[in-house]
Amino acid sequence: MLQRLRAQLRQAVDQMAKRPLLCCGAILLTCALILPLTLTCSRVKSVVASPRAPLRFFPAEAPLADLFLGQLEEVDRLREEADVTLVFYYAPWCAHCIAARQHVQQVALRLAQQVQFVAVNCWWHQGRCRKQKSFFQYPVIHLYYRRVGPIEYRGPVRSEYLESFIQRVSAPLTYLPSVTALHTFLTQHQQAVVGYFRFSSSPQPVGYIIFLLSALHALRRDQQGEVHFAVVTNQAVAEGVALREDESVYLHRRLNSSLVFPRTQRNFTAQAVCDWVFENRESIIHWIQPTGAKSYLLEAELQKGPALLTFLPHNPLTANQLLTQVSAVALQYHCGSEEDWFPRCCQSLSFSSDVSVCELCASRCWALDLYLQRVSLSSCRSVQSSYGAFGRWSFCCRSIPRTPPDSITGLQCRSNKTLRFYLLDTQLHWPLAQRLGASADLPFITIINLRDETHYVLNHTDTLADFIQNFSASYSPLHRHLVGNKQQQQTQSLIQEVTSDSFLHTVMDSQRDVLLLYYSAWCGFCSVLNHVFLQLARLFQGNSALTVARVNVGRNDLPWEFMVDQLPSVLFFPRHRKQMSVKFPENTPMTVPNLLRFVLQHTGHAPWEESGGGVEPQSLLEAELQALQQQVFSLHRARERLSQQLSVLWRENRRLTLHTHTLQTQNAELQEQSGRLETLYREKTRQLSETVHRLQELADASEELLKQNMLLKVLLTVLRERDGWDTERQEEANGEEEVDGQEGKCEAS
Repeated sequence: MLQRLRAQLRQAVDQMAKRPLLCCGAILLTCALILPLTLTCSRVKSVVASPRAPLRFFPAEAPLADLFLGQLEEVDRLREEADVTLVFYYAPWCAHCIAARQHVQQVALRLAQQVQFVAVNCWWHQGRCRKQKSFFQYPVIHLYYRRVGPIEYRGPVRSEYLESFIQRVSAPLTYLPSVTALHTFLTQHQQAVVGYFRFSSSPQPVGYIIFLLSALHALRRDQQGEVHFAVVTNQAVAEGVALREDESVYLHRRLNSSLVFPRTQRNFTAQAVCDWVFENRESIIHWIQPTGAKSYLLEAELQKGPALLTFLPHNPLTANQLLTQVSAVALQYHCGSEEDWFPRCCQSLSFSSDVSVCELCASRCWALDLYLQRVSLSSCRSVQSSYGAFGRWSFCCRSIPRTPPDSITGLQCRSNKTLRFYLLDTQLHWPLAQRLGASADLPFITIINLRDETHYVLNHTDTLADFIQNFSASYSPLHRHLVGNKQQQQTQSLIQEVTSDSFLHTVMDSQRDVLLLYYSAWCGFCSVLNHVFLQLARLFQGNSALTVARVNVGRNDLPWEFMVDQLPSVLFFPRHRKQMSVKFPENTPMTVPNLLRFVLQHTGHAPWEESGGGVEPQSLLEAELQALQQQVFSLHRARERLSQQLSVLWRENRRLTLHTHTLQTQNAELQEQSGRLETLYREKTRQLSETVHRLQELADASEELLKQNMLLKVLLTVLRERDGWDTERQEEANGEEEVDGQEGKCEAS
């Protein structure tokens, strides 16, 4: 291959050497191409300006250090100057950072005396933050408690939420000096963790440091602050939760029995305590924060079972009376009202390998073996084999005192519809509440059962307890909430538009036949059928006995019994017999004659009949007959125009056929002439070859003759030279003879 390339290159060089003009042209063309590219690159380099130096992201008067050059080394120095430090990593172009700037500044103005606020530009390419940190999104907020951190904040970047989280980091433990403070702490918080430590031996015992670190670790996993940690130093107060040993940790639970950290089974470390708390904790009501419009967090929670969503305005810095009321109702739903902070419900008890108890409500919690001795399955009722999401056994022990009919105390034990309670902030998730049917009144409470596809909304006239009681009933009196377009003012149109609010009023009208079209905006074939329904509606225009309507099922929810499997679909609801609705056959084309035949076949009266007088049947028939005659006349005229167009097309087709035949004849003649010319060409080529051969022979003979002529010329020249030499010798001989003769004569004389 290399030898071949060398040979081709050598051949090209030889050709260029033979043709110097071609070589010069190639060189000039190369220079002409390189020169514009050089000028263009030089212009681009001169146009691009150097990046501008970054500016301050926060105003100069804000009480925080703005490291807009990405000086990451300054962060460590500033952290050493304060116990609590907040580091706000931002990018100047990020819209989320710009929106969070005002909230961070507000929190900094209020907590500047207790917390060190630092903002770092982590996008400047020359800064150390950009080189050492690799964040996937902005902003990123890290908090440091002395040397512990970073604790990343992943909650809403709003001033009240951020300030509440900073306060929990600043004071991760609550000191409980008395039994009253202990009682208040356990009753106010859903998840409460209490640690008992004796401070007599040292200022800060090792167990206390571990417990403090576990509270800080919990903040990484608990952004809403559902788990609260408290510390007790008085033995009398610690005995209120049955803590007698030093460095003991107590986990308070309202549904199950409370637990004490097993020091003999697990190592007493900060991570172990944090894991133990989150493994055994239980929540009666959950805060949920979907991250955006496409978040799967809410769907994952709804898949667990029926959910009661409460949308209420929430400020984590202040007490919320609505939150307290909803929490109390949730507690009553699970167990009943608590007279003290000790639990009254036991859950998740397993009696044998084949029987699992999902929940068990009793007047108090005994040890498992003692309870099995006192209570047996025969003494309990309401045994249900289809309870819950996993189909386990569930029963209620009748030791619960009888409650009033309107009470929901322990309803979870008596109902197979176990609710999960969720809280959402209306300031963050108001668009979601509006899609679920919320109005301007707050709070908004709804129950969603994703498995049964039910959706109920609490009316302001009912109480939350009644709402839950009606949902849990065997035959629920609640009506499914239908989300749809608001009822608009009806305009005069041939086809009536039906919404969720007007569906039953329109379709269930006992005095009218209703022909209903199910369509959607994404259904392309539904749009094609619009002209068909318009023509059908024109035939029944002015007829009060038949209503032609349509409903957009993509934007309007309908009762289950009126839903269809595919789009488009047409249903006919006859008057006085709405339960005998008929669907238009799927294998029949949706044309005006077929739809008209479908209506006439299933109606129980003449379509021109009027309810309560009005236009006479004869006048309606005459009007319809005139309309049909006009349509027939229009069809005749269209047929004549079509016939004329067909005749013109036939003549044009005939002319094109004749022209095609002529072209085919000419093509045959041309092909014949082409054959003759090809034969003549071959003959002439042969003669030319013979002539060339003869000329070559003549040229060869001529060359031979030239050679012979040259030889003859040489021979002739030689002969001439020889002949001249002989003549000269002869003359010399003759001269000598004459001389000799004369000498002889002289001698003789």
